[in-house]
Amino acid sequence: MVSALYIAVRALTQPGDGIVIQQPVYYPFESSIKQTGRKLLVNELSYNDGRYTIDFDDFEHRIKDAKVFILCNPHNPAGRVWTSEELVRMGEICLRHNVTVIADEIHQDFIFPGHKHLVFADLDPRFAGITVICTSPSKTFNLAGLSHANIFISNETLRGKFKREYARCGLSQPGVMGLVSCKAAYQGGAEWLEQLLVYLAGNMSLIKEFLQTHIPQIKIIEPEGMYLAWLDCSGLGLPVQELETLITQRCKLWLNNGRSFGKGGEGFFRMNAACPRSVLSEALQRLKKVTEIDA
Repeated sequence: MVSALYIAVRALTQPGDGIVIQQPVYYPFESSIKQTGRKLLVNELSYNDGRYTIDFDDFEHRIKDAKVFILCNPHNPAGRVWTSEELVRMGEICLRHNVTVIADEIHQDFIFPGHKHLVFADLDPRFAGITVICTSPSKTFNLAGLSHANIFISNETLRGKFKREYARCGLSQPGVMGLVSCKAAYQGGAEWLEQLLVYLAGNMSLIKEFLQTHIPQIKIIEPEGMYLAWLDCSGLGLPVQELETLITQRCKLWLNNGRSFGKGGEGFFRMNAACPRSVLSEALQRLKKVTEIDA
């Protein structure tokens, strides 16, 4: 799907055009803009009391100079599943300023109780006319190695631009294994997914309870969706470089450094909770052991 993102950026904009993203956010968003010669416009998410929200005044200010907005829903790594009100407000602003939306909805199947994923293009026929929807079975069913994504574009003009840029990349068609696995996952994977979501919720609860009990200086941002835990480590009071050394060299943990997600990411780390609980428990114990020594 990252390849599709680059194709969409090249298809829908020209070098020098502005593209809005909401950092901290999945790092290929920024690289797809910078590496194609487009202008990065950041609407930094507001972080208060352990929850992220959108600064809509700043969002509209940035959108005025943009051709495209890349939406992430559920948001990676903030864990937000944007509400209907939030999505509609963003959509209205984009319509007002003639901005196309590339909607990354790849984590749409990972939604926790009390929240609901809403397909951006389904909220209003006008939104469908300005949107490129990007999904894939790769996250839900762990099929990333088979390189397959699903791109939905109802607007014929936008779809034509995307297909022409796709052809210019020299790509012809997805691999057979990707097609077969996608079909199999969507047709027969429902029961497996239901069990997975229960297991993931348990893993997230383990992280939250462990940190509260043993390392209260580190807080997990309450996830509304996704299988990725966004950890606020600022409470440890360490300079960024020392924090990184603690995580990678002393704890021997391979977590995603928050700095790579852009503005607002410093002091955070992203932990993949989609693993056996025994592995997750070991990671937390390593973190506990090192922080106890430092205390």
